[in-house]
Amino acid sequence: MKTLTLGVAALALLAVGGEAQSQGKKYVFALVPKNMNNPFFDQARDGCKKAEKELNGAIECLYIGPGEHGGGDEQVQVINDLIAKKVDGIAVSPSNAAAMGKALEGAKKAGIPVLTWDSDLLAKDKGLRAAYVGTYNYDIGVNLAKLVQQIKPKGGTICIQSGGAAAANHNERMQGIRDTLAGAKSASAPGAKLTGQHGWTEAAGCPLYTNDDFPLSVQQMEDTLGKNPKLDAFVPTGGFPQFIPQAYRKVAEKYKARIDDGSLALVVADTLPVQMDLLKAGLSKGQVGQRPFEMGYKTMFFLKEMKDGKPAPKDPTYTGLDVCTPQTAATCVGAGS
Repeated sequence: MKTLTLGVAALALLAVGGEAQSQGKKYVFALVPKNMNNPFFDQARDGCKKAEKELNGAIECLYIGPGEHGGGDEQVQVINDLIAKKVDGIAVSPSNAAAMGKALEGAKKAGIPVLTWDSDLLAKDKGLRAAYVGTYNYDIGVNLAKLVQQIKPKGGTICIQSGGAAAANHNERMQGIRDTLAGAKSASAPGAKLTGQHGWTEAAGCPLYTNDDFPLSVQQMEDTLGKNPKLDAFVPTGGFPQFIPQAYRKVAEKYKARIDDGSLALVVADTLPVQMDLLKAGLSKGQVGQRPFEMGYKTMFFLKEMKDGKPAPKDPTYTGLDVCTPQTAATCVGAGS
């Protein structure tokens, strides 16, 4: 199935590349998500397409990536194909920061400008891109932890659910959660495991890693809550289980009484419309959201400016956060998406 996905992506790339060449001066800018079956990245695509429309034929937004997240190999292949086709610019959300750094050495040699968005490269590789555009990921973790602290001020047992062990953005979020609950800054992401600091301990078998496999994330949630009937907090660093809302509902509704009375702090990253519906239904106690639409939108304008000889954007360029609770659910999500 993955081979088929890559084949389709390569064909789409060839078609768009040929079209751009026949039209002459139109820039082809690739927006590369971690995977293309994710409603979070769909919003970034929509922002990219809006920029394409507003730039009135000056650019082509090429939204292309692997069908599934995986370990990042498929995404690296997509990037290698884009470099070979000599696209005019690349904006990528790296699945595997280390592997992507190696791939982007080819873009640097080819003179193709690169931005990262949503997730960044490792510190040693940041010279391979002009800037990072997206969320201050550490701050997502900080705000998730603050919501947890409001619900469980005395501490307790927590399970953090992450995207991928090699995803820099999720590791930074995990560090933000751990540091805030521990009351001390750790040296690097994903931070020091909670073993009693300020009353917080991580449950056995946690953190969990989903690799953006949404059915797996729901199964992990169900298994963890089932095995730990007194778990105090369950905190996904992305919207993984909520991205298949009916399956999430079936699990969360079993624990609605615990969510309602505050004995379970169920707090989740991201604020897509489907997630806000779950918050309003009382099936989470808080959501900390990013602005993926703005990421897709702004990267296209930044790449265009760079190709036109203007300076690169500020590094990093942060797109802001929305912190939502049941009380603020109607008004908490900012404009732009």
